[in-house]
Amino acid sequence: MTKPFTFMADAFDASSARELGEKARAAEQLGITTFALPDHLVGQPAPVPYLAAVAALTDRIRISAFVHNNDLRHPAVLAQDLATLDALSEGRLDVAIGAGWNEPEYAAIGLRFDPIRVRQARLAESVAVIKGCFGTGPFSFSGEHYTITDYDGQPKPVQQPHPPFFIGGGGRTTLELAAREAQIVGLAPRIRRGAVPDFRSYTWEATAEKIDWVRQAAGDRFGELTFNVYPSFWPTTVTDDLHGEIEKVRAAVLERGGVDLTEREVLDSPHLFIGSHDRLVEKFSELRERLGISSFLVGDLDQLAPVVERLAGT
Repeated sequence: MTKPFTFMADAFDASSARELGEKARAAEQLGITTFALPDHLVGQPAPVPYLAAVAALTDRIRISAFVHNNDLRHPAVLAQDLATLDALSEGRLDVAIGAGWNEPEYAAIGLRFDPIRVRQARLAESVAVIKGCFGTGPFSFSGEHYTITDYDGQPKPVQQPHPPFFIGGGGRTTLELAAREAQIVGLAPRIRRGAVPDFRSYTWEATAEKIDWVRQAAGDRFGELTFNVYPSFWPTTVTDDLHGEIEKVRAAVLERGGVDLTEREVLDSPHLFIGSHDRLVEKFSELRERLGISSFLVGDLDQLAPVVERLAGT
């Protein structure tokens, strides 16, 4: 069954709660489903107070990180923050979490950047701990990274048994975890050590492969999952000079990553939002029809509001 389009937006540049509220309410009126904020340590607000402000200043729009870096907080502490957000928003929270990828941020604060397999294993344990905290009574958990003993997390979220989980990643292990535990699966480009993108993972073919990994791991629940993509590496660009912009992207990819993407690969990439409004409407529709991707992070609405207005909820 075809899922309706849903869109996520943000307002990085809001300088006050009043301005943030104005932007969030405008997004709500436009048809944005979720207001979100990434979880990084430089150049942006902290997600939890930001999302609390959005919840207080809106009526319908959902709130979510994009996504919480699991390594920055103990999962029981994060669970308390999240349950509080869900209660304050009267059940409008999505729980979005990932394994962490931005190595320079780790280095800047002296946090060990473990190999991806370790970060993925820690993420899997965190999801179990957060769900345990959301449960109806005390629980215990004994893992390699976290130990919980007869703990009853408080408060409890409004959405039961738990708010929808959004788990994002680019590697097979994380996506298989999302297939088993999440309601929303974030399809991300893979990042090499040193925060260098793996540009081959930006292509349509690589994204289709990731969805196949999810399909195999999800089993009967595959049809219940929502797939999300977002623009990466290159800013969203609304232009009538599609060929010229694609050539700029190809040159930048070749210089940064040594990968010679074809014009078609750039045009079709689920992570490169380039073209006229009509072209982007066509692209999002094709991604939904052929790959089942129905959720899109559009970021600031200055450029893509006309696209959202035409597609939201359809």
